[in-house]
Amino acid sequence: MDIPSLLQHYGYFAVALGAFLEGEAILLVAGAAAWSGYLVLPNVVLVGAVASFFGNQLYFALGRRYGPALLQRRPALEVRTRRVNALLERYHLPLILALQFLYGLRIAGALAVGMSNVPWLRFLILNLIGAFGWALCVTASGYGFGRGLAYLQQHIDADVAWRVLVLLMVAVLAWIFLRRKGEKANAR
Repeated sequence: MDIPSLLQHYGYFAVALGAFLEGEAILLVAGAAAWSGYLVLPNVVLVGAVASFFGNQLYFALGRRYGPALLQRRPALEVRTRRVNALLERYHLPLILALQFLYGLRIAGALAVGMSNVPWLRFLILNLIGAFGWALCVTASGYGFGRGLAYLQQHIDADVAWRVLVLLMVAVLAWIFLRRKGEKANAR
């Protein structure tokens, strides 16, 4: 099977799985694939939003159900949890909406909100709004990236395009490496 066939047959499944498991990258790629005509843009947004919504609801429920037991096993987390709860009590609306957009914190954030005093229905409504906003923004960014890439392919020499692409990949990998290195240093 070639890549277009794979996208057409498994694209929406990949979007659902990726969005459920905290996948900005898959939505970016799916947005670019939608620009190329392999996927349908509104369907990508809908599948990504619904999968993200259900993923966050699951993590919220896990936090609500197993959070107290986790805190009993790890008393050091209790102080941090109290701080997070204080922030959530005061700023729950913007924090819950922003959790969708904070790379690497969607799962942990939903778990933390589940352990807080935020009512289930309030989280459900804010999660629904946040999931659709997130899916729309990320997919639209991928769509724009696909359009920009097509423009570059038409107007720039192939050798230059490959060099720019390699440079971008190196920059992204360096950024990821430095970020993880900083996180490990902060964890100590």
